Amino acid sequence: MSAELDLAARVIELIRRLAGAGAQAEVVAAHSAEALTRFANSAIHQNVADATTTVRLRLHLDGRTAGGSTTVTGPAGLQALVERTIAASRLSPPDQAWPGLTPPTALRAAPAFDEATAAAGPHERADRVRDFVRAADGLETAGFCRTSYHSAGFANTAGQAVEGRSADAAMDGIARLDGADGVARRAGSRLSELDGAALGTRAAAKARAGGRPVELPPGRYEVVLEPTAVADILDNLATFGFNGKAYAQHQSFAELGVPQFDPAVTIRDEPLGATLPFDQEGTPRDTLVLVDRGTTTAVSHDRTSAAEAGAASTGHAGAASRSWGPIASNLGLAPEPGGHAAPETGEGPTAASARTLVGGVRRGLLITDFWYTRVLDQKSLVITGLTRNGVWLVEDGEVTAAVGNMRFTQSYPQALGPGAVLGVGAEAIALPDRWSGVRYTAPALHLKSWNLTGNASG
Repeated sequence: MSAELDLAARVIELIRRLAGAGAQAEVVAAHSAEALTRFANSAIHQNVADATTTVRLRLHLDGRTAGGSTTVTGPAGLQALVERTIAASRLSPPDQAWPGLTPPTALRAAPAFDEATAAAGPHERADRVRDFVRAADGLETAGFCRTSYHSAGFANTAGQAVEGRSADAAMDGIARLDGADGVARRAGSRLSELDGAALGTRAAAKARAGGRPVELPPGRYEVVLEPTAVADILDNLATFGFNGKAYAQHQSFAELGVPQFDPAVTIRDEPLGATLPFDQEGTPRDTLVLVDRGTTTAVSHDRTSAAEAGAASTGHAGAASRSWGPIASNLGLAPEPGGHAAPETGEGPTAASARTLVGGVRRGLLITDFWYTRVLDQKSLVITGLTRNGVWLVEDGEVTAAVGNMRFTQSYPQALGPGAVLGVGAEAIALPDRWSGVRYTAPALHLKSWNLTGNASG
């Protein structure tokens, strides 16, 4: 038994002793160790690391629910957590939506855990930063390399008791030349998978190709979106579209069993190996197919949204999922079946994952990245945002000019709708979320239409 599972079990025993046999409780004890190496002006300027063990308790007593947490994990700290959560439950309103507890259920088999990533120190991260900076060959660079390790134990009063651990690594960097930025980022379960030199070469090539941008008029353009832009689509689909609470409350575009997407689109959530093998309610995680060859087949659920929708939990409960809804955090869009990506080079702005698709564009745009994306209408998932880190005009299959950044207003499901996807890249790459340990796996996409609504001058 891990130290975390032992902590969770001790809290459950305290609940039984202090709250009585009728109490329903679930406990997650989690240890997180995260480390970050940041660089700017082509030099490392910060190394930070943090390790914390947190115990979270959710208690349902006499029809009322309350929660609490502590980082004080000694006997006195655990008892204080239980006592104040019992007191809070007596002051809470009746919880008519309480979904009950996860019954004893075995975990799914997960890929092997990488000890080297969990134990990585600043020197291993600095090696990758050095390689990135050197590969940029004199361009100004900035970014980060991070590693993280998580282990957790879960126990509840229904008898479910599980434990697991995960490791994660990510690198995100830019290169800059005369105001033009190029970006390259990757994520993985192993730090050894991150090649700083390859990422630096890619970022520098984009920056060098981004000089002297032209300005194009707003309008609908045929586009090739690189994986870094596709990751934003997946993020918003997961947060607002495939969210089980939004679905149950009819605030999502999702219609199960309906071909809402192009047949080239298959989207899965692949949590095993990327995160802990169970969620905050102790439900085992597994692959969840959300879109199968264009047809929406599922949304992500915790126990509350599943009960509301008449479904089963898919293992997506989080600390705030009853409030914000359960969100799939490891979405992947399947690449072209049987495809083989071209080798990565430092020539030009087009990454290997998008190179073949660019050759099929008559007149359109190659877009590297989106940022500052915001929802204008959740039901149809109309998003507004800006391009970033490189846009190029493509004519007759050739990149002909850099283009200034543009604003767009676009329904993401519509952009991927039936007949709207002209091509899918042969290689899907793992990409880190900018703010957390969330990971998206995406190929490039060739889309029939993208609504660009403004440019740098307004």
